[in-house]
Amino acid sequence: MGLKVFVVHVVVLVTLASQQATAQPAERQLDRGIDEEIIVWGRAQTQKGKAISASEGLVGYADFDTRPLERVGELVEVVPGMVATQHSGEGKANQYYLRGMNLDHGTDFSAHVEGMPINMRAHAHGQGYLDLNFLIPEVISTVQYAKGPYNADRGDFSTAGTTSFSVYDRLDRPFVEATYGSDSYRRLVSAGSMGLGEGNLLAALEVVRDDGPWQLSSDIKKNNLLVKYSGQAGDFNTRFLVSLYDNEWRSTDQVPRRLVNSNTIGRFDFIDPTLGGDSSRTSFIAGLTGESLEASIFASRYKLRLFNNFTYFAGDPVLGDQFEQVDDRWIMGGNVQYRFDVGADSTLRIGGDLRIDDISDANLYASSARVRTATVRDDSVDWLSAGAFAEVTTYWTERLRTVVGLRADYFDYEVNANLSENSGKGDDTNFVPSFALAYQLNDLVEVYANWGKGFHSNDVRGATISVDPLSGDPVDTVDVFVEQEGAELGLRFEGWQGLAVAATYFWLESDSELLFVGDGGATEPSDASKRTGVEVSAFWNINSRWTADINAAFIDSKFVGVPSDLSKIPNARDEVIGAGITYVQPQGWTATLRLRHFGEAPLTEDGAVTNGDTTIVNAGLQYDFGRWQAGLELLNVFDAEDDDIAYYFASQLPGEIGPIEDVHFHPVIPFSVRASLRWELGD
Repeated sequence: MGLKVFVVHVVVLVTLASQQATAQPAERQLDRGIDEEIIVWGRAQTQKGKAISASEGLVGYADFDTRPLERVGELVEVVPGMVATQHSGEGKANQYYLRGMNLDHGTDFSAHVEGMPINMRAHAHGQGYLDLNFLIPEVISTVQYAKGPYNADRGDFSTAGTTSFSVYDRLDRPFVEATYGSDSYRRLVSAGSMGLGEGNLLAALEVVRDDGPWQLSSDIKKNNLLVKYSGQAGDFNTRFLVSLYDNEWRSTDQVPRRLVNSNTIGRFDFIDPTLGGDSSRTSFIAGLTGESLEASIFASRYKLRLFNNFTYFAGDPVLGDQFEQVDDRWIMGGNVQYRFDVGADSTLRIGGDLRIDDISDANLYASSARVRTATVRDDSVDWLSAGAFAEVTTYWTERLRTVVGLRADYFDYEVNANLSENSGKGDDTNFVPSFALAYQLNDLVEVYANWGKGFHSNDVRGATISVDPLSGDPVDTVDVFVEQEGAELGLRFEGWQGLAVAATYFWLESDSELLFVGDGGATEPSDASKRTGVEVSAFWNINSRWTADINAAFIDSKFVGVPSDLSKIPNARDEVIGAGITYVQPQGWTATLRLRHFGEAPLTEDGAVTNGDTTIVNAGLQYDFGRWQAGLELLNVFDAEDDDIAYYFASQLPGEIGPIEDVHFHPVIPFSVRASLRWELGD
């Protein structure tokens, strides 16, 4: 990261600062929720009387300012019970876990940014692929989340949970921040805003370079730019956002436990030195919000090239089992919803969404040292989806309200595969109802009951396939819609001494579970599943300086319709605990200590092989000198030698006479230090 990059950041920020300095004082009020005396915590915002379940909420403002982050994907861990891990390079989508579900890269967990859906259908690396690496944490104002299939406005990939990321309209002061840390971690970020016409223009730039703790340098080269204009058009708040993201990296994938145990390689070593990839995303979003109407449109160009090798030489003892995945697409669409009163006691919300995935490449190649050796799949996919929903909220009394929803989704798709017998087209329709009841027992407590049906889509290439592209054997097709059903009982306590508590008991059933298959480097549909669990989250704003929070989830996950001794779900985490304590003194010290723990998980259906729990403690310390702020992040404070992720499958290394079944794991990073210095400009 050179001097020219730093100069560009400073020049942009000085320009914004000079423009901001001419604004009226009212235009320079702090929009991120913090001023000299008041600190706003998103988790302290009242949800009672607004939320339709105990498992939804809002996080933002100071919640983000004080949270140490190893990677941007950990932003979703603000959702109670959520885990974001990584089994490869930091440029690809994270691996997610929620409510006992191994969500792979996003199969049952959806995310939206300013109204644009992020999950990708028929992706070369996995259905529902959710890559959040284009987000810049410093300009994310809030994350609104909900769990379970109870929200009629959310369809595909949303059964376990859904999130909405919002970007600030303006900041209090432009700033430039430089961070340097262990293993040559370097990050430069600058952001600022200014008044423009009847609105505000915000811009943020981010540059990251990182070698990581791996024996093979990850050589991350990440560049990020975001520009947002927000203003007024009549009675509507309007927004226009442009995001430009580019990244390239080398990967140290999971390694076989047998080599580490025999001291043949170290925990941070590698097998194939030519893994990695590059990715880019360009997004355009426009939207408006009024008293009753909300609407947005979006267009996004996305590209990915990814090299993996899970089984090394088990399939090809000469060239190896490396494969290349290529994805190139446009995503376009929009959504709209309108709310109006129906009689004196009911409100009707209706809306719809349209999305087009124009996928020119969703390809898979055999490769060796990044040289293609064979074409396995060379597919293009056109996938149109249209959804419509209606939701009626009725206030039966001052304390009792119900929400009844119905959603309909229509898919129309066409697959053009390199094997003509795997090409085809089709369409399908799906309907899902939902119901919520909320009753306010008193000024402090509200209780909830929820039920709903949900779904996730399968890759439509599975709906048109006839033969296996590798073996040529005939294969069965899969349904496009996978039905799911869930319910929960919950309680929310708010309004006493800054304490907010939510507790939930839930169950969730799915007609098909997606499981990782090591020899193909992909997920495949498996048996139906059922989960039951208890979740508790609490946030305590102790006083003007101290806050504490804890969330915990305890879950029982199993396959159904199979012998009881084969009912374990690989990588289903049975417990997740997150906790933190924070001290904030404006114009002084800020300190935070956070725990993230996810419990033991089976790696085989019979439970004979398991992966141990993972417990990480992170800490942050910052001092505010006024225009200057110095910070220190300590990641994995106790240097835990735990796993970020693990799988059990067969692999073969040079010198081995055949494939050997083994645990393959990716370690958490060791104890790391990151120091930062921020300079704020303007008044």
